[in-house]
Amino acid sequence: MSASAQNTPGKSGFDRLASPYRLLEYAAFGRALERARFCHFDLLGQRRRRRLLLLGDGDGRGLARACELLPETRIDSVDISAGMLARAGRRLPEAQRGRVSLHHADALAFSYPPQEYDAVATLFFLDCFTLAEVAAFVARLRPALRPGALWLHADFALPARRGWRRVRAQAWLAVMYAFFRWQTGLSARRLPGSEGIIEAAGLKTTRVAESQHGLLRSVVFELPASFAGRNNRSGKTSRSAI
Repeated sequence: MSASAQNTPGKSGFDRLASPYRLLEYAAFGRALERARFCHFDLLGQRRRRRLLLLGDGDGRGLARACELLPETRIDSVDISAGMLARAGRRLPEAQRGRVSLHHADALAFSYPPQEYDAVATLFFLDCFTLAEVAAFVARLRPALRPGALWLHADFALPARRGWRRVRAQAWLAVMYAFFRWQTGLSARRLPGSEGIIEAAGLKTTRVAESQHGLLRSVVFELPASFAGRNNRSGKTSRSAI
């Protein structure tokens, strides 16, 4: 296992949450976030992947699962929290460490190698940023994806239809954003609309799953193998419940 300090930030507000994060998650949502996080993860193992990028994986549950599914794949995990990366590193068996690189860095400023990744995962990560930050991030990351790359995305969502489900989601989101602004100094105050930004970069949505009455969404995007521009979004989308 190698570690880098590219664009290393100062002490992250998420460091203080590294230890209790999983307990807080389970107290609020039980295993619902866990199910949403890994809803489509098995797709990674359906074919050989040369290199996988995990962004904001936190305590390393995604990294551990990826190592099981992809025994020969090089894996980069980028996180702004040194505390979270340390916990992720402790999950790795010794035999896996040679192909995993942990990067203590700001994902918005990280230098992604061009056309290198054939899979990327943003699991409850992009909700930490503003719309402008997500747009800049996607524009920065897009050239690093290989044709045919999968992008696994899971996040909170605001149901489109008005009613008690939307009110419930608004209440949860208000509480969570207030908590994370208090604990981490988060600048975002609302969901940034990440799915539309990713689609606008030329990826197409192939699978969608929802749970918690629409509060949680797990989405699979794919960069067409013959990517020809921003509006290539043909194909059917599979929708399901988690």
